[in-house]
Amino acid sequence: MKEENSVRKYPGSSFSSQKYTRVSVYIILLGVAYVFGFFSASTINRNVDDEVVQKSSVSPVGPEFPDLLRFRSRCADPVPSKLVRQTILDRLFNSTSPYEDFPPAHAQPLLRRKRIKGWGSNGPVFENLIRRVQPRTIIEVGTFLGASAIHMATIAHAFGLRSQILCIDDFRGWPGFRDKFHDIKMINGDILLLHQFIQNVAYMNVTEMVIPVPFSSSSALGKLCDWGVYGDLIEVDAGHDFHSAWSDINMAYAILRPGGVIFGHDYFTAADDRGVRRAVNLFSRVKGLRVQFDGQHWVIESR
Repeated sequence: MKEENSVRKYPGSSFSSQKYTRVSVYIILLGVAYVFGFFSASTINRNVDDEVVQKSSVSPVGPEFPDLLRFRSRCADPVPSKLVRQTILDRLFNSTSPYEDFPPAHAQPLLRRKRIKGWGSNGPVFENLIRRVQPRTIIEVGTFLGASAIHMATIAHAFGLRSQILCIDDFRGWPGFRDKFHDIKMINGDILLLHQFIQNVAYMNVTEMVIPVPFSSSSALGKLCDWGVYGDLIEVDAGHDFHSAWSDINMAYAILRPGGVIFGHDYFTAADDRGVRRAVNLFSRVKGLRVQFDGQHWVIESR
């Protein structure tokens, strides 16, 4: 009876209860939908952002990270081109040519008369740029067994140029490279890449034009900057990961003479924007320069 009287006293209570229940359910569903939508949107945006970062040729470097864009840009006064070779001999080899009394007795039986190997070392870009730039000094960052350096020396000689070609390389190869190059011998942990390089240069009779700078890219480029040794033409073809290429290109550009050209290989590789291409594109945007292409090589002219 109490329930019946209650119903009669409040005839709208059942409807109101249902109404409030529906409103509560609606609010709960709305909240669930909002939360689901929020996390879905976050996931989608994150995926899109990741895709943009992967596809973008520019690193997310802005004013908050200025040091990542800051490289040394001022070097010593340039030494005359005719003194470049002697400067390198004096600074690195106690004024004695590394070709003198070569090969040493302990290495001679382990060297091949000629073992010239490279990648993209005979492309038309070399002749095109040497003809146009007429370089007195060429700097090559990453030389391995000297294939492209020897090729450039041959071209320069054919054009009547007495170019000096400085070949920067630590001549240590890379971990595991002897799995592919079994014929490059080793003595007490010393891989004979530098010896084979010198042997190749001597065999091709270009010792007066090609000289090794047997150190890492960063240390060698830094010292050339200190000594005022500049290049009219600089090839960058050492490390292919982004950070190595980014550092090499920036440091090499600091010793590029006005009107000179910097260029390199491996722009069109499977590494895509994770390697050389990303470094080249970022560098060109930061410096306001234009990237051109010659075959498989990227080319940037200095301002």
